[in-house]
Amino acid sequence: MSGIQDKIVVITGASSGLGETTARHLAASGATVVLGARRVDRLEALAGEITASGGKAKAFATDVTKRSDVEALVQEAVDAYGRVDVIINNAGLMAIAPMAQLKVDEWDRMIDINIKGVLYGIAAALPVFQRQNSGHFINISSAAGIKVFSPGGTVYSGTKFAVRAISEGLRHEIGGAIRTTIISPGAVESELKHGSSDPDSVKAVGEFYQQAIPSDSVARAIAFAIEQPADVDINEIVLRPTSQEF
Repeated sequence: MSGIQDKIVVITGASSGLGETTARHLAASGATVVLGARRVDRLEALAGEITASGGKAKAFATDVTKRSDVEALVQEAVDAYGRVDVIINNAGLMAIAPMAQLKVDEWDRMIDINIKGVLYGIAAALPVFQRQNSGHFINISSAAGIKVFSPGGTVYSGTKFAVRAISEGLRHEIGGAIRTTIISPGAVESELKHGSSDPDSVKAVGEFYQQAIPSDSVARAIAFAIEQPADVDINEIVLRPTSQEF
């Protein structure tokens, strides 16, 4: 039996990209996936496709910048299945532009989604995990959380450095029966590359992502972390295209 079989997995940002691919992969491996995202039409279509193919999925409108939405998503999983085994804090925004352009609204948006969205996921799931004396946080950071993505990625990198720091601190504080994994992808095919509003940055990101690897690369890494025995905590996985330098 797969170590993923029958696990209840909550995924934010599940309507496209890494979240969608991971939902399909885990559902095909026997997990029940509880999907959250803002684009409800895409989310419901995904849940329908998973169910039609024999999997188990539920979809709920979720804006990770709203703590109440994330709490409601986790509570829906608990109400439906009695527990949550894994939460994947995946929702993210990459708005690349030189700092001199002062795109402060985009800075705020990245902080709200990339940092506060992860914190809201932790705040929603941690009490559940503590009651269960089991659980697994999987937080999506980035290779840009290890080395600053430059030029133009300073604030984005800052948010992803924060995800790694928060995740490592969380591991220290709550270890034992609760696991914490950081997933740090490099260039992976997803909608993330479309987050920039600066034309020059859009061009540069597009050129950089020509080397991107498929999103199921990340789904497999996440599955690897989940399927380990309960006494094994995969703390971080960094994956890049073989051609990516940073």
